[in-house]
Amino acid sequence: MSRRSRSPKRSREYEDGALSSSVKRGSSRERGGGYESRRRERDYGSSARDRDLDRDRERDRERDYHHRSRRNEDRWSERDSRGYDERRRERERERDRERYDSARDRDRYSSRGQRRSASPRSRGSRSGSPSGQDPADKSKPNFAPSGLLAAETNTVKAVDGTSTVLKYNEPPEARKPVLGWRLYVFKDAEQVELLHIHRQSAYLVGRDRLVADIAVDHPSCSKQHAVFQYRYVQEKDEFGSSKGVVKPFVIDLESTNGTLVNDETIPPARYYELKAGDVIKFGLSTKEYVLLHDEAS
Repeated sequence: MSRRSRSPKRSREYEDGALSSSVKRGSSRERGGGYESRRRERDYGSSARDRDLDRDRERDRERDYHHRSRRNEDRWSERDSRGYDERRRERERERDRERYDSARDRDRYSSRGQRRSASPRSRGSRSGSPSGQDPADKSKPNFAPSGLLAAETNTVKAVDGTSTVLKYNEPPEARKPVLGWRLYVFKDAEQVELLHIHRQSAYLVGRDRLVADIAVDHPSCSKQHAVFQYRYVQEKDEFGSSKGVVKPFVIDLESTNGTLVNDETIPPARYYELKAGDVIKFGLSTKEYVLLHDEAS
């Protein structure tokens, strides 16, 4: 009886223990499953947040990229527009310069044409024939030199109120001579006068005694006939080296009958070099001017 009665208790205890262990395992499994599910939820939530953050970062990057690209486009467009404005401004300046140059050349050529055709127009107006060119517009400014300042500078006034305008101006290379140059004046093979021409750099020859340094009375000579001019020029010696010397020259001031050196007519308005012993004549006068200096033998 005792063995039979003990077996059911043991079996019940065994069954209760197994049941409790199974319940414990189920509860542990339930606990483990909850942890797993919570971990999955946490991981899913973190991954979703990460995706949202990544998406936000990507949007920010795209926004920054578009903003930078738009700003660069604006900058380049502004730079291009500025360059276009500068090029347009430069083209306008070039056009203004061309217009100014063309207008100046046109005025210059028209003034030259009016000067050259002044005498034919005056003849045509006397005869009553129509003129082919229009008169100059006096309302427009004329910047051409009038010659009044030069005439005032070169004007020599006499005591009685009369004045004479000089036809000649000394060049920049004008110098006083070092040698004592002289002019021996002969008439019919007889010496009539001796002129010392070394005290100044130029001597004017002519009939106008108001301005002439060497007066001539022959009617064939002009009022301002010629000029003896000393000039500083460069001269090469026999060794090829150059040195500066002061030499005498004569220039004819476009006189009516010209100037002769050694019986040869010299070209007008040009300097002609003189040597010691040269014979100069003015116009049709028979007077001869022989040029010598102190060292001439």
